[in-house]
Amino acid sequence: MKRRDVLALLACAAIPVPGLRAQSARTYRILWLSTESQPDPFIDGFREGLRSQGLIEGQHVVLELRYAPGNPAGLQPVLAEPARGPFDLLVSSGPAIRSTRLTKDLTVLFAISGDPVELGIAKSLARPGGNFTGATFLSLDLAAKRVELFKELLPDLRKLAVLSNTDHPGEGSEWRATQAAAGALGLELAYAPFAGGGEVDRGLAAVRAANADAMLVFPDGVTLAHRAKIAGFAITHKLASMFGWSEYCDAGGLMCYGANQRDTYVRLAGYAARLLRGEKAADLPIEQPTRFELAVNLNSAKALGLALSPTFLARADKVIE
Repeated sequence: MKRRDVLALLACAAIPVPGLRAQSARTYRILWLSTESQPDPFIDGFREGLRSQGLIEGQHVVLELRYAPGNPAGLQPVLAEPARGPFDLLVSSGPAIRSTRLTKDLTVLFAISGDPVELGIAKSLARPGGNFTGATFLSLDLAAKRVELFKELLPDLRKLAVLSNTDHPGEGSEWRATQAAAGALGLELAYAPFAGGGEVDRGLAAVRAANADAMLVFPDGVTLAHRAKIAGFAITHKLASMFGWSEYCDAGGLMCYGANQRDTYVRLAGYAARLLRGEKAADLPIEQPTRFELAVNLNSAKALGLALSPTFLARADKVIE
């Protein structure tokens, strides 16, 4: 082989593969904050997304995971630790975002069920304008669609109880969208509000007192944390139940319609890669869900004495048997 051919071959070998961090000796440090129980149910999706970006844990990135189950305030001491840094990125899982709202010296990436503008961490979804960006699961079109699916499943449905955490940014908008959808279908709504994890039983008591035909549960971090309890309540009181994410159906809920949370965290890792490589959170639009899934739990249907039509089941993306 001629000398110039050898040099050309070596030059080609030196060209970095797009998206990989192998050409850099730097290791990025990411602080992951969670109010879920350990392990966080969405951390695997985020790790998968990092790998797809060529960011290998232990080689290109180090994840430091901190937990305060059900208690966002419990994460504030973590942010105050003098020895906590330097981190290159903070990732907030769900309600943990409440502990980071005053964070100014770190870029914060989040995935939340509520409205980040109402929460005060973004100026708009299109242009966040600060050090926060990420994804929101909130979609008012989904609120209406859940009511429509409920009516389709239960044609004789007349009264629907709505279990809602009022301590949830965007809850008012979701309630109004639900009212509009119910009104168009001639449904009576029974509002069963509660404020935070300590009042879930109060909300369930309001559902029980409403004497409704079914129960719709607004998705958020609190109802997700109590999903097994809420789904069990629905079965005990013979109430068909509709939730927002498939994790509720896994816990015994009858039906769920909404974004796939795991997929969202996979995509969130793409934002993490962009931020670590120098893009600014202020310029990255906050994502909203574009793909949705319908999940149905046949065991819960059987417990409620409901026979689901083959046509309805054929539309389901996930059927739990």
